[in-house]
Amino acid sequence: MMKTVNDIDFKGKKALIRVDFNVPLDEHMNITDDTRIQAALPTIQHVLNNEGAVILMSHLGRPKNGPEEKFSLKHIVNHLSELLNREVKFASNCIGSATENLAENLNSGEVLLLENLRFYSEEKAGDVEFAKSLSVLGDIYVNDAFGTAHRAHASTAIIAQFFPTSKVFGLLMAKELDNVAQVMGNPKPPFTAIIGGAKVSSKISIIENLLDKIDNLLIGGGMAYTFIKAQGGDIGNSLVEDDYLDTALKVLELADEKNVHVLLPEDSAVADAFSPDADRSECATKNIPEGWMGMDLGPDAIEHYKTCIEQSRTILWNGPMGVFEFDKFEEGTKQVAFSVVRATESDAYSLVGGGDSVAAVNKYDLKNHVSYVSTGGGALLELIEGKELPGVKAILD
Repeated sequence: MMKTVNDIDFKGKKALIRVDFNVPLDEHMNITDDTRIQAALPTIQHVLNNEGAVILMSHLGRPKNGPEEKFSLKHIVNHLSELLNREVKFASNCIGSATENLAENLNSGEVLLLENLRFYSEEKAGDVEFAKSLSVLGDIYVNDAFGTAHRAHASTAIIAQFFPTSKVFGLLMAKELDNVAQVMGNPKPPFTAIIGGAKVSSKISIIENLLDKIDNLLIGGGMAYTFIKAQGGDIGNSLVEDDYLDTALKVLELADEKNVHVLLPEDSAVADAFSPDADRSECATKNIPEGWMGMDLGPDAIEHYKTCIEQSRTILWNGPMGVFEFDKFEEGTKQVAFSVVRATESDAYSLVGGGDSVAAVNKYDLKNHVSYVSTGGGALLELIEGKELPGVKAILD
């Protein structure tokens, strides 16, 4: 049974909420994409509406040795205050007596944001004493940071032991877990996984775990060329992982054994350089000329992928079909995205996750036209791989 903030009475209590405010900032320290902050708002509002106080903790960026101005969470205070329509107080340290005083004097309806947890190396090390120092700040621990749930850090996994009976999931975290469970636990057939991105090596365990569940596997992006080369194709200067040629063949054999229909691009859009201004041509993927590289699905591949997607009832999409950042090579990713939308409109269930596929959905403004867009890259992939996430286990234990 998954306990969430809906199962707790917050009146007069302080909720210590681990959020994921690891947002991109420009050189003037302005937030360029506040998706992750927006995603945490329902949980924060829930506690405030139920007469609790909120203490927020997060990391930002990858500070090397202690505090760095550019990674300070103070840059987020004004924007968060506007979104919550109330003053957000800021603690210039995440632990220590001054911070404990601020937390102690926090009244119901008030919000306190702590300084970057990663200014302490103990956070990533999963240090118990550091987790204990954080734990004294609140009465109830809430984990709403799905993006870091796969890390056994002090604030995501270790801290939960200090709240044996008062630890719960936030609304975002619960939603993420529910959506993955819907896809992986009880998918309606045909179930199609669209896996793209640069490298086979980073996706191999995901594909292997999916083969028992899916009906169709659509492979795109740079990783497709490792599969094509493994089958004896000429791929010119395309991206390839020669160490994974045997692995690619084994995946195809396994898929065949399990009656999974695998689609690889039979044709490709190719370029004579990795550049937005490169010359573009189209050819059979197994006959890419020397000096040219595969950059996107070709027109025939696009049609076959679209047909397969639009006949699906459950869709998992992770990774782009090509170098969609370059306008000349975005067509495959774009057409796949719109096919996922059309399938969803015809009552398919679609889950999109992983940085680049989320970026693609946002580029074409389709976020509200698929079933769910996950906020977690690594965490989502590890769940799909069948791994147990430390941040989830700590709450369930």
